[in-house]
Amino acid sequence: MTTPEHAGDQQALTVAAPKVPDRVSPDGLEDRWQQVWENRQVYAFDPDTTRAEVFSIDTPPPTASGSLHVGHVFSYTHTDILARYQRMRGKNVFYPMGWDDNGLPTERRAQNYYGVRCDPSLPYDPDFEPPHHGDAKSVKAADQVPVSRRNFIELCEQLTVEDEKQFEALWRRLGLSVDWSHSYQTIGKDTQRVTQWAFLRNLERGEAYQQAAPGLWDVTFQTAVAQAEVESREYPGDYHAFAFHRIDGEGDVVIETTRPELLAACCCLVAHPDDERYQHLFGTTVTSPGFNVEVPVLAHPAAEMDKGAGIAMCCTFGDVTDVAWWRELELDTRVILGHDGRILAETPEWITDADGRDLYAATAGKTTFGARKVIVEALAASGEMIGEPKPTMRQTNFFEKGNKPLEIVMSRQWYIRNGGTDYTRDGAAKPLREELLDRGDELSFHPDFMKVRYANWVGGLNSDWLISRQRFFGVPIPVWYRVDEAGEVNYDAVLTPSLDQLPIDPTVDVPEGFTPDQRDVPGGFAGEKDIMDTWATSSLTPQIVSGWLRDEQLFANVYPMDIRPQGQDIIRTWLFSTLVRAHLEFDALPWRHATISGWILDPDRKKMSKSKGNVVTPMGLLETHGADAVRYWAAAARLGTDTAFEEQQMKIGRRLAMKLLNASKFALAMGGGDEPLSLDPRAVTEPLDRSVLAALTEVVDAATAALERFDHTRALELTESFFWTFCDDYLELVKDRANNFAGTIEAGLVASARTTLAIVVDTVTRLLAPYLPYAAEEVWSWYRDGSIHRAAWPDAASFRDLGGDADLLANAGQALSVLRKIKSEAKVSMRTPIEAVTLHVSPTAAADVRAAHADLVAAAKVSGTFTLSEDLADDEPMATSDVTLGEPPAKRKKK
Repeated sequence: MTTPEHAGDQQALTVAAPKVPDRVSPDGLEDRWQQVWENRQVYAFDPDTTRAEVFSIDTPPPTASGSLHVGHVFSYTHTDILARYQRMRGKNVFYPMGWDDNGLPTERRAQNYYGVRCDPSLPYDPDFEPPHHGDAKSVKAADQVPVSRRNFIELCEQLTVEDEKQFEALWRRLGLSVDWSHSYQTIGKDTQRVTQWAFLRNLERGEAYQQAAPGLWDVTFQTAVAQAEVESREYPGDYHAFAFHRIDGEGDVVIETTRPELLAACCCLVAHPDDERYQHLFGTTVTSPGFNVEVPVLAHPAAEMDKGAGIAMCCTFGDVTDVAWWRELELDTRVILGHDGRILAETPEWITDADGRDLYAATAGKTTFGARKVIVEALAASGEMIGEPKPTMRQTNFFEKGNKPLEIVMSRQWYIRNGGTDYTRDGAAKPLREELLDRGDELSFHPDFMKVRYANWVGGLNSDWLISRQRFFGVPIPVWYRVDEAGEVNYDAVLTPSLDQLPIDPTVDVPEGFTPDQRDVPGGFAGEKDIMDTWATSSLTPQIVSGWLRDEQLFANVYPMDIRPQGQDIIRTWLFSTLVRAHLEFDALPWRHATISGWILDPDRKKMSKSKGNVVTPMGLLETHGADAVRYWAAAARLGTDTAFEEQQMKIGRRLAMKLLNASKFALAMGGGDEPLSLDPRAVTEPLDRSVLAALTEVVDAATAALERFDHTRALELTESFFWTFCDDYLELVKDRANNFAGTIEAGLVASARTTLAIVVDTVTRLLAPYLPYAAEEVWSWYRDGSIHRAAWPDAASFRDLGGDADLLANAGQALSVLRKIKSEAKVSMRTPIEAVTLHVSPTAAADVRAAHADLVAAAKVSGTFTLSEDLADDEPMATSDVTLGEPPAKRKKK
């Protein structure tokens, strides 16, 4: 396998003399190094490997519709830091990239981009040219040009290709160390093959099934919606009190409802069995107001005695409670709402009263809002509405991408078992839900508290995973059905393809044993028109990218994968669904670790999202601040922690990248920089030099340990803190000795300083390489061949046992700061000599100050008497007295 380019010579005693540029800047590094990395294939995965050598990443495929936003940059940077670290640790990193380009977001973008809409009844037009190209957002839906399904899919495919080019360019500029030869589309042929085969395997084992049942439905997009895609939002409404009439003439039963438009679908009234107000009514019947339909009064423990009147009408279907009552009480099915969200045109047979049929006819074809208005006005006029409507805010289910409340309608849909219903796999000792909870316990979550979110989701499931969608751009459900001699589709007679036929489109392809002219005719076949939801494909990303069914060797080398990085909001969708598919197919986890990023918050502390319109696009940030600076902002946030979007943090990151370049140039160029660079720790003899290496040892060990536990932020904090101490204190303390301009300093002392500087630069640059890949590569190129991103991760073993004391650097640095403070308070140049000074220190610090005496007086320009007074306690800050300053030097003339 490929090993780090410098794994064998990281501890080389000498490297070539550094070639340091005259001027350094973070600007322009992206363009320079992107091309170099591509030409050298720095991030290429080596297929000649073993599983033990590999670190594989199940990279999130971003939705390839529209544009990326700064939240993507945030979370993908976290993953890239880990990939770069593991690569430097000697791992053969498998870091692919996918594009989630099927499904509703792409359809909507194509409609708005081209000004078209899909009409499956139309024939394919090979010469079709869309009326717009990117300027159709203002075109009303009614004015969109209808096109065939095939034409529409072709337009979606064209648009995603262009979007993906822009996405890749942005990812490259950000410095993601992806192997771009391993990329995939969730609508690609290989992806379709894997997705369809996995579904057929689920079907064969009884884990996939179809069922005609009430389910959540989005009337805008006219598609079924799964539980995981539902959001609960507040929605304004009104409580209406209506009088149901007792058959025995003994008065009325008043109910309160927010959905009067469903009165015609009422099947019964329901109260709690312990509610004394209604116990005498159980088993009797009442008639509905306006429609005069006879319905029973029944008892059910789910009825809430303290809500409204304590008795509710059950309709088919107003909410999920209605569905539960319908099943458990074995009620009639009275559907009046169509898939378009409008009241069905044909008057139901159960409404027999003439006035009731007239009232229904007045609502037919109207939206729920229009029908509600008609019903309320009619019952107010008849006196069957009690009082005025009472405004309320109610929690209502919405499709996460929709803006109208979901309805519940009857439809035939496909499901995959996920523990939402009672089900135990053949040969399994536990129900599927318990198996999946156990899998969650096996998985290492980072941070660990995210495991609770997974467990809560699985524990709260109340239905299996609905995977069919009534849309167009997606992976087709790969089945056909027999059509009986009467011309009726027999959905129980399922026809399936073989693996070598996949992928197929059942609306185009023909099952074995049939001919095209038998489509949709008696005795023939009918193709499934529905597609799978996007999660049915995304749930297989580990298998798709690992070469399952395509590349046996690749699959063996990278699967199961090491890590799944993702956002916290899709634990219930992407993480859970992927775990379900791997459990059902392989009886194992698809990865060992899951790293969960937090959200990006806007200035109002609200989550950034496209739907809210508060996102920031990243390219401008990359151009303004540089990739390293943007990465620094992202890296400063811990996993699982919500983070404010803050450009000031990017400015700090740019300053750090600039300091790495400048400080490294300064340190490597000591003495003219024309001699070979020594990295031999045996040359480090001075206590101050050994002190900085002792501090560096602690940083290397702690940063490595932090990255091993997926805490990239802590590793950065430790490295950055040391680096600034190195720049502010150590560089200033030893620059005179290291430069030795006068040539009067003993060679061994000079060599000790220069070697220490070289070791620190060499080590810190590698510690910062995962965070600031461009600046680190630039510094590395001044004195090393190859890429720093193929270099070995730093190891302090070579200088661990030098016997240095890290406190010496801290105390010497504090002493220098106190001596310089004299000049800053006097508002004179730092080159002004100090002719006399007494430095007050604690006895503990005194030894460290004496050990650094020569460097300290040189850095502080102490030219006369330097007295050390050990009269302070350990917790008191150093101070000075008896100060005499010399004449400030003449001002330097500007060149």
